[in-house]
Amino acid sequence: VQSVVRVVFHDRRLQYSEQQQLEGWRWSRPGDRILDIDIPLSVGILEPQIHPTLLNTVEFLWDPSRRTSVFVQVHCISTEFTLRKNGGEKGVPFRIQIDTFGAGGKGDPPEHLHSASCLVKVFKVSG
Repeated sequence: VQSVVRVVFHDRRLQYSEQQQLEGWRWSRPGDRILDIDIPLSVGILEPQIHPTLLNTVEFLWDPSRRTSVFVQVHCISTEFTLRKNGGEKGVPFRIQIDTFGAGGKGDPPEHLHSASCLVKVFKVSG
């Protein structure tokens, strides 16, 4: 089966401008990615794919009959998408979303098997 992992905005107001927000991040951090797979810590994943244009997406194949775990690294912090304010910043919540697909028939799209997500906020430790 194939799983696609993405980091997206949880707040609906930011979802409407997600592409613009990601382009602004790309412009301010050339060559960096928002999401990566930590290959040394991951177990049982096959053919990890990191698309150069999709900074917030990774894909991999895996065998559901074997032990599998994937570790991801998020390379941006929640306050990078907030307006700068005096006295601290709240930061925006992200959602890590995993969609899993099985092989489709000849000429058919892959079959959607399962989706899961969790809410995260990523901050740097001060000091």
